[in-house]
Amino acid sequence: MNIWIAIGVTAVGCYAVKLAGLLVPAGVLERPLVRRLAALLPVALLAALTAQQTFSDGQSLMVDARAAGVAAAAVALMLRAPFLLVVASAVVVTAGVRALGG
Repeated sequence: MNIWIAIGVTAVGCYAVKLAGLLVPAGVLERPLVRRLAALLPVALLAALTAQQTFSDGQSLMVDARAAGVAAAAVALMLRAPFLLVVASAVVVTAGVRALGG
């Protein structure tokens, strides 16, 4: 029964957040600070998700071949490589490190 309570609370919470977003006056959304924050929020969330998936294994910190792949992707991004090349470099480096490391 506890799972249904959690599902219900989550559904109500999601609806409340959606409703709160709809109730924000348009003047607040047009402010430059709010626009900048809204533009940067998806990038920050994606970076946090990538870091969590790369460096964690349950409750512990883990540095393995995935970290090398992310580092290779970061270098490719700094060199302004096309997106497919960034992904390909991350895949090749991760696979190479895994192949060398066993």
